[in-house]
Amino acid sequence: MNWADLWAALALVLILEGLMPFISPRGYRNMVQQMVAMPEQMLRYVGLALMLVGLLCLYLVRG
Repeated sequence: MNWADLWAALALVLILEGLMPFISPRGYRNMVQQMVAMPEQMLRYVGLALMLVGLLCLYLVRG
């Protein structure tokens, strides 16, 4: 693996993470408040689902 690829991937993560608060700060704040109210187990399941979707996308793109 090339280190430049890793840094590019991390840069894309930061860009994507910053889109929601930039586009809709109020909506982002409401989403975070809802996440605070969620049980920890639910957050773990959501995190696991997001990681699995990310792995599937990476597999499809990188083959």
